[in-house]
Amino acid sequence: MMRTVNIFVTGPLASAANDFESDDARFHFAPLDGGGPLQLADGPVFAFIDWVLPTMSGLELCRRVRADRRLRDAHVTMVLEQDDENDRRRALAAGADDYVVGPLDRNGVLDRILALQSARPHRSGNEIVELGPLTIDRVAMMARWNDTRLALRPNEFRLLRFFAENADRVLTRRELIEGLGKQEQPLDERTVDVWIGRLRKALKAAGAGDPLRTIRSVGYVFDAS
Repeated sequence: MMRTVNIFVTGPLASAANDFESDDARFHFAPLDGGGPLQLADGPVFAFIDWVLPTMSGLELCRRVRADRRLRDAHVTMVLEQDDENDRRRALAAGADDYVVGPLDRNGVLDRILALQSARPHRSGNEIVELGPLTIDRVAMMARWNDTRLALRPNEFRLLRFFAENADRVLTRRELIEGLGKQEQPLDERTVDVWIGRLRKALKAAGAGDPLRTIRSVGYVFDAS
């Protein structure tokens, strides 16, 4: 089975760069902003953060990434505008693992990641996601509400995990499809409604009630409280 290497970037490269496949790995580019990644991150994670961003500084986003449990093991590279000693020092102090002078290009990013992977292996991230009475074991693909195991199919399990990692955040059907990594083959957005129905049934059967709230004409939100 092909493993995924996640590459989160803050600049236009996220939408412009095609995925790359090498041996048993697929290198997938995705956007990153102040709200964190809108995609499940299975496998190694690399984040490239621009020094200047539209709504905040790259330093602030770097600090947020380091505080985000979903990105705990990410290798963070700060993309500097110029090779300035003070900027380099501030980037590392904010939590970056290293830095590079921009602008970025697809081949340069891939070369850098391949070199980093050769130097040391990366962990695949948090194995356990906890949200109140909900516990998700991503390795065992098992979820429990208190002490009751939820009966979930693979798609519904990944959907629940994605909701838990983005609790209290309204997600459109398209964001859910892309977040689950289902963008390779076009899917009818109404397919999400089928997944939601099955997930709701499993949650209710486990005594969780209905924490999934429908936002009419928009999407869904998982209420954490």
